[in-house]
Amino acid sequence: MQFLEKWIEHDYNPFIIFDANGKVKSLNQEAQYLLGEVSTKEIFDIAGAYAAITYGFKTTILDLEFGSYRFYGITVGYESEEEIGVKLYKYATQKFSTIAEYGEPVNIYTLLDLCISATSTGQNTQFKKEFDPTFPDLRLQIDGFTKLLNKTYASFQHAPKITTKLSLKTGEHIRFKEKKYPIFTILVEGEGRDRRFELDAQAIAKTINCIVHFKEEQIIITSPLISA
Repeated sequence: MQFLEKWIEHDYNPFIIFDANGKVKSLNQEAQYLLGEVSTKEIFDIAGAYAAITYGFKTTILDLEFGSYRFYGITVGYESEEEIGVKLYKYATQKFSTIAEYGEPVNIYTLLDLCISATSTGQNTQFKKEFDPTFPDLRLQIDGFTKLLNKTYASFQHAPKITTKLSLKTGEHIRFKEKKYPIFTILVEGEGRDRRFELDAQAIAKTINCIVHFKEEQIIITSPLISA
């Protein structure tokens, strides 16, 4: 692999080259992760929509979102009808500053169930759970993490239905002091999210080295998975 190819392979932004039929000819590492959350056809269709009218390269500033990915721009280039390339530009995201291997061992399913049970008391809200069943016991700062979950569920206190999804981020990890840690997410979703809890949730997340991301009807908590 030449230096330029290595540079593209390790680029922070996803890069894909398609043939004329929308089949992927080459892609970098970041694009592989992206295609785990969005279909190849959807990216190919977007490339066609933002390509220049004649051969060449065109960069467009826009707002795109696919799963946990958000982009602020796209460059599309082609010099023949045989292939077309696309590069998407990611918004900068929060990063984990440290990894704290202290904390108390806890069963994440039990912790979530306790927070859901506390939230559901006196409410008619329907709760749905979609949990990856393979999680080991984790080390968490339980008090802070429980407060963050409670703020999260309080944000959806008027929603008729709240869905909680627990999963690992496929292909992603954080390296700290020569160790690699998987990353897991807790996604809570419901209608009519109350934004008044955002600042409190962000403040709590910082104290326990989590990242919390807010969408219109979702709150996503991301954290390193440290086995107990």
